[in-house]
Amino acid sequence: MNSKLKSVLQYVVTIGITVALLWLSLRGINIGGEHEGEGKFDLILNAWINADKVYLLLMAAILMFSHVLRAERWRMLLQPSGHRGTFSNSFLSVMVGYLVNLAIPRGGEVSRCYNLFKLEKTPVEVSFGTVVVERLVDILCLFILVAISFIVEWDKLEMFMSSLDFSGGGTKPKVSPLLIIAIVGVGGLILVIYLLRNNPKLKKLLGGFKEGFLAIFHLRNKWLFIVYSIAIWTLYFLMSYVVMLAFGETANLGMRAVLTIFAIGAIAMAAPLPGGAGSYHLLLPMGLVSLYNMDRADAVAFVFIFHAWQTLVLALFGFICLLISLWLIRWKNQQTK
Repeated sequence: MNSKLKSVLQYVVTIGITVALLWLSLRGINIGGEHEGEGKFDLILNAWINADKVYLLLMAAILMFSHVLRAERWRMLLQPSGHRGTFSNSFLSVMVGYLVNLAIPRGGEVSRCYNLFKLEKTPVEVSFGTVVVERLVDILCLFILVAISFIVEWDKLEMFMSSLDFSGGGTKPKVSPLLIIAIVGVGGLILVIYLLRNNPKLKKLLGGFKEGFLAIFHLRNKWLFIVYSIAIWTLYFLMSYVVMLAFGETANLGMRAVLTIFAIGAIAMAAPLPGGAGSYHLLLPMGLVSLYNMDRADAVAFVFIFHAWQTLVLALFGFICLLISLWLIRWKNQQTK
């Protein structure tokens, strides 16, 4: 199959799954009680109108500040490889990456490296190596936060996880998943070794990737890198807390509830869907309803607005940064002529 056609089909399937999950989330709303007579979209619109916009603006500010720290942390990782770029170019590229991620799952990692290359000629393979390091650090931070959530709210999260049936009603697989992973891993390693022995371009590409990946061991200030990483994920958690204060239905749930919602949100965002759309809208309302007895209509409205507001902020600033990047790239190209 043509690689371009395969990419298009994969994208169509991803969008289809996202739309289906969003539809399932809205379909589950039974409007009654104080919302009697409201349509589903009217319900979400009214929730937006009644939300405290000060808290929503504060959430947007926290979100953008976390990306400022992320851009500076990325710039730190690039310095050991000899690429002392500017903070502004790093920030522009990070935001362009988030913009692309909203349309193409995991596409932002490559696009921000390419954007940085166009701005300051940092080799894509080197910058991509540092992005992989970033993702590994983020996974570690996320794991720690989720672990804390499970320790603090074990009863609630255990109840929620047990209510999810991932087996589809079938029997347990006879082949161990670990065995499958091991076979695929060994096969992949053999393939990589074969390709490297027969393709000098791939050798160069892997060398650049290795240089970027190992940059973390050559940082001048490792403690500052750790502080940035902790601060970024603390801001993500604070963002969840602030947005819950914006709605009367969630404002009084407390900090422990924020931990629970953060953990469920992390599980939902792990799905390879654009910005976590669909999985986030399906799982998070389930948690709010089953664990905190929240009205399902209110829970769905809250999650839709939370996710939509965050997406809008990222899309707006990402688009602005894309325009600035394109202008800078064009200006630099004209200067070199």
